[in-house]
Amino acid sequence: MIFDVDGTLIDTEKMYMLPLQKTLNENGYDFSYADVVKVFGITSLDAVKILGVSDPEAIQKQWFAKIKDYTQYTTVYDGIEPVLKTLHDRSDVKMAIATSKQKDEFERDVTRFGLDQYFDKFVFSNEIKHGKPAPDMILKGIEKLAADPASTIYVGDTVYDLKAAHAANVGFALAGWRTKKTADFQTSDYDLKTPNELLSIV
Repeated sequence: MIFDVDGTLIDTEKMYMLPLQKTLNENGYDFSYADVVKVFGITSLDAVKILGVSDPEAIQKQWFAKIKDYTQYTTVYDGIEPVLKTLHDRSDVKMAIATSKQKDEFERDVTRFGLDQYFDKFVFSNEIKHGKPAPDMILKGIEKLAADPASTIYVGDTVYDLKAAHAANVGFALAGWRTKKTADFQTSDYDLKTPNELLSIV
């Protein structure tokens, strides 16, 4: 089983999106919060490029300089940790994280909650060539786990996660504790309402 992080294990939406909106507004772009949240969950440079800014690298740098002032908004989703512990304790389950975060971001946002102890392998965005919706990071996770794609599930919360999972030929489980199922997720293999439902699909 391979997991996304943001919007799946931890709620980091406001931590990332509030400083992004502030940065864009300071640079003369009239983006609302609803506008910027549409790019939540993909690599940061891809996100600002999708928003169509003229100097994405400069915006990215300014954005990331502000994030440290918003870390108080990060929380672990209710029910996540006990489920991860149960899965970790099972000898027949191997787990990895495949995230758009870089390692230092992961340590800032995830390690401080102790969630890393439940995972066998980790894939960060700097290890792969193409971010989601490309399958690269999920394929790297499969490689690191020496897993069988036919029995692998990727758990995520965005359409980018869904597309990446299916491009990697693995099942996709929608983290419904953040994202409700809409027409965009009709091809999801599993529609989870709570983290505890993960225990019933492995």
